[in-house]
Amino acid sequence: MAIATGFAFSCRPHFPLSYSMRKVFISCAAAMEAIEDIESGKEPAEWKRFNSKELGISSSMIAKPAKIVLNGLRSKGFEVYLVGGCVRDLILKRTPKDFDIITTAELKEVRRTFSRCEIVGRRFPICHVHVDDEVVEVSSFHTSGIRPRRDLGLSFEKPVDCDEEDHFRWRNCLRRDFTINGLMFDPYSKLIYDYMGGVDDIRKAKVQTIGHASFSFIEDCARILRAIRIAARLGFRFGRETALSIKNLSSSVLRLDRGRLLMEMNYMLAYGSAEASLRLLWKFGLLEILLPIQAAYFVRHGFRRRDKSSNLLLSLFSNLDKLVAPDRPCHSSLWVTILAFHNALSDQPRDPLVVAAFSLGVHNGGDLSEALSIAKRISAQHNGSFHELESRDLSLAALKEEVVELATSVQRALTTMTDEYFVSRAMSNYPKAPYSDLVFIPLALYLKACNVCQCVRMGKEKGFVAKKGNKIDYELLASGSLQEVRHVFARVVFDTIYPLNIGEDDT
Repeated sequence: MAIATGFAFSCRPHFPLSYSMRKVFISCAAAMEAIEDIESGKEPAEWKRFNSKELGISSSMIAKPAKIVLNGLRSKGFEVYLVGGCVRDLILKRTPKDFDIITTAELKEVRRTFSRCEIVGRRFPICHVHVDDEVVEVSSFHTSGIRPRRDLGLSFEKPVDCDEEDHFRWRNCLRRDFTINGLMFDPYSKLIYDYMGGVDDIRKAKVQTIGHASFSFIEDCARILRAIRIAARLGFRFGRETALSIKNLSSSVLRLDRGRLLMEMNYMLAYGSAEASLRLLWKFGLLEILLPIQAAYFVRHGFRRRDKSSNLLLSLFSNLDKLVAPDRPCHSSLWVTILAFHNALSDQPRDPLVVAAFSLGVHNGGDLSEALSIAKRISAQHNGSFHELESRDLSLAALKEEVVELATSVQRALTTMTDEYFVSRAMSNYPKAPYSDLVFIPLALYLKACNVCQCVRMGKEKGFVAKKGNKIDYELLASGSLQEVRHVFARVVFDTIYPLNIGEDDT
């Protein structure tokens, strides 16, 4: 096997066919039952309509860019609906990550309606409508409805006693991934259409696929990762069949391209549900495929589901989760750096003052004199339950040397995380683990993550201006501002090592 130099971009899927495909074929039997149900015209759930006020939804909860697009299409005589996860989040009184719209207009008519609009995507084309600095996705019933699957002989006959409008909506919802995402909201009639039992599953806090889970995940393996992040973000459980299919088909995610994997991992780790996502990835056998180095750490230290106090990796991401959210995410370089930082500490435990001085050095642009001075004055008790911390009596010179060594170790860990050979070796001591040498971190992201901590090795940066105050600028954080990423990284690390120092949340 060739060894990559710092990063790997191979697109070949290392997919253990003999193991995984056996599960796929077993699951296909259940999938064919779903096909028979659809062909016979059975409704997947009792069709219901809800008044949005009954579910606590008002028009004031819809973001302004989405309202502009809805009103623009409505004024042209087209029907418009909010669809998918945004409807689910509105019911749950959560801030949606984005608002997706579907309309009876064709995409070319949507493009004519808005001056800043383009059609994107080949297989499933949609419109991106630009409103100020936001992008609103608009799909059309004409392109997003169910297409017959000739290879499986599917037909989608209109159920008895179903009018044409219900049929359009039902066809679209049937194509979606999970029941809780299969909702449509007409903000003008104030009606929510539920053809898949989504509202009931929201009330039950359950994630389950529309139709048989095995068929759904075979059709689109990306749904496995979406299921994980939705359950993690909402604190929902999985339906039994959905959970079993995720476990059985977990290796199929290796068929996804690296860009898609990075996008899904970013949704999990950058939007406020990283700790829960890591737990679920581990539980369902996905962590050893996507992040084998971190999975090896879990195995090595006997991970227990309910014990976070001694698991530094989970504690770091738990503290990150306190600072970010779906409407204020961080840049991917932050969580990549946290992974590398933890890997460096896991390989070689350090004195807590070394870690404190390191985080302070990152925060102030590499000014180690100031960082060491502050660290030496710390009198608070560090968290003594982490395996990665070993208290020692260090002189000032030794403390400085180890801080620089830690920065070098983080750099080395970043290289290891993006090298196919080292990634593939991570789980080699655990023969039951599936083989994976997956690297989805691209060169640009690798370099950006390297920049976060290299100031500690290189010395104080020229022209560096220290950030004033503790308030986070979320716009800069999401864009990857080096100063803002460093500020939040240092804050997460310091608050994890010295949890008693956490003050009032002033984000």
